Amino acid sequence: MSDTQPTVSPAARHFAALLQRLAPEDNPLVSNLGASLVDAGENGDVCLDLRQDAESETLLAILQQASVVGAPGEWKPLILDATGRLYLYRQWEAEHHLAAELIARGEGLRENIDTVVLSDGLQRLFPLRADGTPDEQAVAAATAILKNFSVITGGPGTGKTTTVVKVLALLIEQAKEPLRIALTAPTGKAAARLRESISRARAALPCAPEVREAIPVETATLHRLLGANASGTAFRYGAERQLRVDVVVLDEASMVNLSLMRQLVSALPRTAQLIILGDRDQLASVEAGEVLADLCGGGEVGRSAGFTALLAGLFGQGGRTQCSPMVSGLADAIVTLQQSRRFDAQGAIGTLCRLLNAGDGEAALRLLHSGDKSAIWSDLMDQAALTAAIVDEVDHWVADYLAAENPQESLRRFGNFMLLTALRQGPTGSISLNQRIEELLIRRQRIAGGKLWYAGRPVMITRNALGQDLFNGDIGLCLPDPAADGALRVFFTTAAGEARGLAPLTLPAHETAFAMTVHKSQGSEFDRVLLILPGQCSAILTRELLYTAVSRARDSLQIFGDAETFVEAAQERVVRSSGLREQLWG
Repeated sequence: MSDTQPTVSPAARHFAALLQRLAPEDNPLVSNLGASLVDAGENGDVCLDLRQDAESETLLAILQQASVVGAPGEWKPLILDATGRLYLYRQWEAEHHLAAELIARGEGLRENIDTVVLSDGLQRLFPLRADGTPDEQAVAAATAILKNFSVITGGPGTGKTTTVVKVLALLIEQAKEPLRIALTAPTGKAAARLRESISRARAALPCAPEVREAIPVETATLHRLLGANASGTAFRYGAERQLRVDVVVLDEASMVNLSLMRQLVSALPRTAQLIILGDRDQLASVEAGEVLADLCGGGEVGRSAGFTALLAGLFGQGGRTQCSPMVSGLADAIVTLQQSRRFDAQGAIGTLCRLLNAGDGEAALRLLHSGDKSAIWSDLMDQAALTAAIVDEVDHWVADYLAAENPQESLRRFGNFMLLTALRQGPTGSISLNQRIEELLIRRQRIAGGKLWYAGRPVMITRNALGQDLFNGDIGLCLPDPAADGALRVFFTTAAGEARGLAPLTLPAHETAFAMTVHKSQGSEFDRVLLILPGQCSAILTRELLYTAVSRARDSLQIFGDAETFVEAAQERVVRSSGLREQLWG
């Protein structure tokens, strides 16, 4: 590493200056590395893995002599662990605390489980397959009930929410007193989708009416559950004041960063159950960490002998599953659902997801050229031709949601379609596409020109505003408000599934959203998706981004891109520096 100060952000420069003031005698490389740590966090890294540096021995020797650098457990601005990872203290503390809590919660089993009642309930809600064995959802449900901490991961349509509703019913059947259950997700739109899914699954549940009614449908964002302040920098609930809950269900966990997951775990009593749902193959959180992927440890590692025997007893002789004598209690808590109920096993979108997860871009490209109308490839064209190719479909979509009878129905119809981009900037970026689409819709007189606010304008919140219960990535529609004599309001779907209108001038930072980036689409699903990819490779263009984009589509997908770039992107994986996986799994 050069001792020349690299280009850094203002925050990183301020931190570097602080380190220099605290220890002017330290080698300048120390403050440079501190600045690099701050900027690395903005890119999703929790730490700097100095083992990857060509001059690692020199760097480690300098850091070990620096007065602002401490070993794990010391109160210093920078922490250097025994493996050569360098952390900001707060990131080291968050990672260390989270790992310790998850390991402790993952070990052991819940007490006072009536296994007879549980076995009967499992076989009622999850009938055995024809060969007498339980399906993967049944195993996931049993795991969630037997453990104080569990993770149910799987792709779209694998039944994560359906499974957890049945889990809640079985827990309620076990309880001697009413359970305090909290349902939460990282963003408002994810919380609203969780509420919708829970309500739908609950209505079809084959159980006693009193059990069904005891399953809550109200959801809250994770920030609201934890009592975050207006800036999201402090929380009412944590280790000193814990939540009064018995069960917490966290959905869309791939979007939760390290510090927020640490806050949630700290706020939960050890007696409370934490059930995490998410897709480990999706893009990780925008902020530092990839907690869900680290939690899942990179794949199935089997189950311990004791837990395998317990499952066998619950499901009968057919319930026996392969065990490993070296597996920890934490491994027993992780279950992967693989069978998608949304996508046909041989359907184009489901197959495309599997191929992209396997990194087989060439096979994915052949599928997109196969003639299946549910997944189509189109070669990328110049800006004018691309806009002309998509404007008719966008125009039809806007006309449809504008024709709805009320804002709630408009928001529902808005979810029928979405134009996704890999990038924010550039000719294929969301900013440029939104400008060109807006211009063409004005020419077609679909929307009013010459105004910032007009009926039909979709907006995306770009900064959390907890006081307004709005979060980065939330989508609203500007529409006439029937309750305010037609005055324009921006309507958002609440966690309760209702439409809430706000005056446009009261909104926090936002942008037009006829098109949005794949990152911003996480937690959403659309009937049809058009995906615009850049014509050249980019650091952001990865397997995870492609998989996340494709899995947003429920029914049909069309991709505009460069074939060679697409294949290369499918082979690129997101790599974030973190020590969490190693602490959890060794």
